[in-house]
Amino acid sequence: MASPTIQSLRSVALNVPDLQRAETFYTQVWHLTVADRTDTAIYLRGTGPDHHILALHQGGEKAEIRQVTLRAHDEAALQAIQDAAVQAGGSIAVPVNAISEPGGGTGLTVRDPDGRMIQVVANDTRHADTAEAKDRPIRLAHAVFNSHDVAASQAFFEQAFGFRLSDRTKIMAFMNCNRDHHSIALGDADNDALNHIAFVMPDLESVMRGGGRMKDAGHVIEWGPGRHGPGNNAFSYFVGPFGEVIEYTAEVQQIDDDYKVGGPGDWSWPAGRIDHWGISAPPSANLKAAQRALFFVKPPESAPA
Repeated sequence: MASPTIQSLRSVALNVPDLQRAETFYTQVWHLTVADRTDTAIYLRGTGPDHHILALHQGGEKAEIRQVTLRAHDEAALQAIQDAAVQAGGSIAVPVNAISEPGGGTGLTVRDPDGRMIQVVANDTRHADTAEAKDRPIRLAHAVFNSHDVAASQAFFEQAFGFRLSDRTKIMAFMNCNRDHHSIALGDADNDALNHIAFVMPDLESVMRGGGRMKDAGHVIEWGPGRHGPGNNAFSYFVGPFGEVIEYTAEVQQIDDDYKVGGPGDWSWPAGRIDHWGISAPPSANLKAAQRALFFVKPPESAPA
């Protein structure tokens, strides 16, 4: 079920109103490490090889999502993606070119029909000093977007990037590009906000310890701990310091071409239950509100002729 052009989800970039506060939270509380910095941005890595998995840029008064970055198999795939994205109804915000920001490589940036900015890179920098550490994120698991038209968004990710549907529930389409059950998911909504970003932890123990550490720092678990249906991953959800929804997860299901794509009827729960374990309270009102509040940066309006 691998994409012919996309290898993986690499990173997410956000604009935040207070860069120092963001660095303090994501290093001391969320347990990422600074890989690089500029005068206006910090680049944070996990324990895996990705140069960075979260980029934080000094922004305005409200947090926004700048872009999601996918990694292509190679530079040859970039031109194919550029052509396919336009044919699928998107536009090219930045054509194939050398990337000047930390992490480097060659890449392009696609704007999908709903304004999401998707960067794709190849031959970017990788870290050699990789070693899993308890209670520290390794890499990103997935990014989830709300969509006012999931069918159209799904078709775009399939046509532009070669993603495939792995499961469809009553409220979400799970999209696959490698052996992870999903790297992108699209949730039925009346908006196109960022729903959440998930970070892979080494194991279930680390998800639980991370939840306790977050509670100690004043960030309550907004949903979890639990175990999802599609993906079978353990989870705990939190709201970050700028209203961004972030998830610790582990044990993401690995799939191959023999995996049977499920439909809504395959993912129904008994009354009162919304995950395998059934021990957690439902998602909090605070979480639900945050999942509707963070949007992609809007491109500048064209100057009048």
